[in-house]
Amino acid sequence: MKYPRSNGAFPRTLVLSSITLAILALSQQAAAQSGQMQRVEVTGSSIKRLAAEEALPVTTIKAEELEKQGLTTLADVMMALPQSVSLQPSNAGSGTNINLRGLGVNRTLVLLNGRRLANEAIADGYANLDTIPISALARVEILRDGASSIYGSDAIGGVVNFITKREVEGGSATVQYVQPERTGGGDEQRVNLTFGKGNLARDGWNIYGTADFHQRSRLLLSDRAGFIPDDAAMAAIGLPRSAASGGYATPANFTSSVNKSAANPYYASGCLPGASIQGAKNTCVLDDDVYGTALHANKQLSAYVKATKKINENNTVSLEYTRGEATIFATKNPTQATAVGSVKAILPSTSKWYPGGSGGVPAYPGLTNQPLTVTWAPADGGPAITRDRQLNQRLLLSADGLIGSWDYKAGLSYGLSQRRVYFQSGYYNGLGLLTGLANGTLNPFGLQDAAGSEYLQSISADGMMNRSAKSSYYGIDGTISRPLLALAGGDMALAIGADIHRDTNEDTKLPEGEAITYAKIVPGHGESARTITGLFAEIDAPVTKTLNLDAAVRVDHYSDVGSTVTPKISFRWQPTKAVLFRGSANTGFRAPTLFDRYGYRTAGANTTTSGRWDDPVLCPSKTPTMPGTGTAIAGFNAADVCNAKLNKMTGSNSALVPEKSKGGTLGVVFEPSSTATLAFDYWQVNMKNMLANLPETVYFTNYEQYKNLFVRNADGSLAYIDNRTMNLGGQIAAGVDVTASWDLPATRFGKFRIGLDGTYLTRFDNQLEKDGAWKSNVGEFGWASNGTTSSYPIISPRWKHNLRLSWTGGAWGAQLTNNFASKYRDANTAVTQEYYRDISSVSLWNLTASWSGIKQVKITAGVNNLFDKAPPVTNNTVYSNGYLSSAVNPTGRAYNVRVTYNFL
Repeated sequence: MKYPRSNGAFPRTLVLSSITLAILALSQQAAAQSGQMQRVEVTGSSIKRLAAEEALPVTTIKAEELEKQGLTTLADVMMALPQSVSLQPSNAGSGTNINLRGLGVNRTLVLLNGRRLANEAIADGYANLDTIPISALARVEILRDGASSIYGSDAIGGVVNFITKREVEGGSATVQYVQPERTGGGDEQRVNLTFGKGNLARDGWNIYGTADFHQRSRLLLSDRAGFIPDDAAMAAIGLPRSAASGGYATPANFTSSVNKSAANPYYASGCLPGASIQGAKNTCVLDDDVYGTALHANKQLSAYVKATKKINENNTVSLEYTRGEATIFATKNPTQATAVGSVKAILPSTSKWYPGGSGGVPAYPGLTNQPLTVTWAPADGGPAITRDRQLNQRLLLSADGLIGSWDYKAGLSYGLSQRRVYFQSGYYNGLGLLTGLANGTLNPFGLQDAAGSEYLQSISADGMMNRSAKSSYYGIDGTISRPLLALAGGDMALAIGADIHRDTNEDTKLPEGEAITYAKIVPGHGESARTITGLFAEIDAPVTKTLNLDAAVRVDHYSDVGSTVTPKISFRWQPTKAVLFRGSANTGFRAPTLFDRYGYRTAGANTTTSGRWDDPVLCPSKTPTMPGTGTAIAGFNAADVCNAKLNKMTGSNSALVPEKSKGGTLGVVFEPSSTATLAFDYWQVNMKNMLANLPETVYFTNYEQYKNLFVRNADGSLAYIDNRTMNLGGQIAAGVDVTASWDLPATRFGKFRIGLDGTYLTRFDNQLEKDGAWKSNVGEFGWASNGTTSSYPIISPRWKHNLRLSWTGGAWGAQLTNNFASKYRDANTAVTQEYYRDISSVSLWNLTASWSGIKQVKITAGVNNLFDKAPPVTNNTVYSNGYLSSAVNPTGRAYNVRVTYNFL
């Protein structure tokens, strides 16, 4: 295949590749101990072979390594992986996902024991990792190469295979606690129990189960005052928060026929402490320190049960049940009393809460009983909180073994993913708020009296479900493989396989939610299904003792978008014991997800923008990308069109077509001694007809080009911004993976080991429309979003690495881990040129130590974010809190204690 010219520091002709060095060393060591080499199946191939022969670039993370690095969740694992460009865990309702290479979560295939799970129910394009039981895992294998020819045509970015323990005998209990150094929220607790009985080798059967509970408390912005950006820090980068004015608050700001600019009767007295602070231009604004959330609260409860029966020496059958439940409590600013059709938030002069009236609200100069249009966010109910619950289950019956000279494996699986979203607290009926204002019951300028509180309770939406979705997966698969004929380097092997699965998706935004106008819920329903049938074959040919060739091809038929053929070839050449060369080339084909093509469709807005913006037409400014710098035109309320969250429409797009890709790797591995290895792997993926959302920055930065996406009503007001998924032009991503390990000679102080995994990005180019200009996004914010889960742009540092120094001595062990990302250019779209800036490199250190000096007990303690690195400040207004939680967890330095007791 052809590789476009690289614009990075590495030459295009560099022959680079990666091998899972730890796998080789461990496999060889195990074989030496057992006296024979065991044949295993490694992620990326359907042919069982010696592990030492594995040829594709696979990163393996063992369960004990998670503990050594101080990682408490799978979200932490994905954040630390250099090849991953994942977002901060569990801060969106979709939960934790993985985005290999920054190509999008929908292009990373997640497997559990080599088979698919039911997708997350709303987006229906990826698995939520929060529902996978971490306590059941033996290891995680990350194939950093496209695997469409083996697992399905959609595995463009790579494969993450979570592999559970084969068997467990006995039991264990683990308690873990993570406590931030600073007071406030963000603390974590974990408890898991595992118990198993039977031994496959001795008894011919085993059954085990594990249950895992994890929770994290909400972390408020005020809990990290001074650690995450405050007003002074934002002012220093050209985005002073004090510039905000006229928004929704308690006490409410108001306009009338005599004062077109917003004003507030309590501005002079400091607004309402604990709810609002003084803003600009005589107005009050909500206090971010009270309502702002750095990390949402979440809870996870997962379980895994596996029963395995050995039929005879070569054949086993297993039954697995997986159940994972994750709940996220997402917190927003208090409800806003927004207009409902032609009914607006009007406070008449007859209300006792009118300024200067009997309710005690201070009089305001110039008012002579004119009706007031108020921008009010009731503080009485506190922040608006949703409860987003996901439940993912899978039942799998599988068999594998040897019949004659054929290896085989087969499986029958059913998966169900359900997601329900509720108004937990703080949401109110929108028309009810307006009615309460009009009849004088509700006080928009302060907390309610007894009558007002009772009325608010009567229009509360607490506990109401507003959305229900489910996805299901029905699948059957089978693979057989065997040696064919002897070649100079060994036996040529053939694998043949087939699978058929049916995906269904149903998503309903309930009509009851429409009355809660602050939530911007428009009733909608989408229901769809597709059947995918796949046939594949793989041939592995050890042509000589030093050269191995592998070829695979897969044919997939989609019931709704047709058929595709995705071949893959690879080679492995080891001319000497110390040097190995390898390479691969593959193609991919990804159909639009069921949600993207057939999901709900609404006639108008169903959400709001993630960031605050000035409407380019209704609040024009000389610097339109700087929210708050525009001026509302006559007839429009500044609170609705300036520095505001504007109406946006998401949903399905029936015009979408599949995207296609070509990719490959080329590289070299050095093993100068049995204790040291060094590998380089050049990779590249080219896509066209890329399915993605445009980040908000793009269409506000280039309004003239994308003004067709701004749909307006007859009176010129903004109906919505069309932000549905669309087919963009293309994307090219390329880079170099670097892997190294070195076991230092043993000393009287113990054994030391150094390990490195890193990725150097040479290209990350986006093309926003077919045949359009290419834009490089290396080291800056990307021009395509993170997929259906978020409107946040991809951030692509030039270099990322995970560096580990470990030590063992007797009952003691320790590891120092460094996660590093190089500097990158800030968005620089919402500030003037004098404030253009770079975001400094980020270097995080974790330290853990373990002790197993007491029989059956292991204690691990450590410090996460050892040097208390703060999250980087950014001027990208999509990140409304002003910092990048995707780069550094805002928790700060935290202490981690884990105690495990093993039952006899």
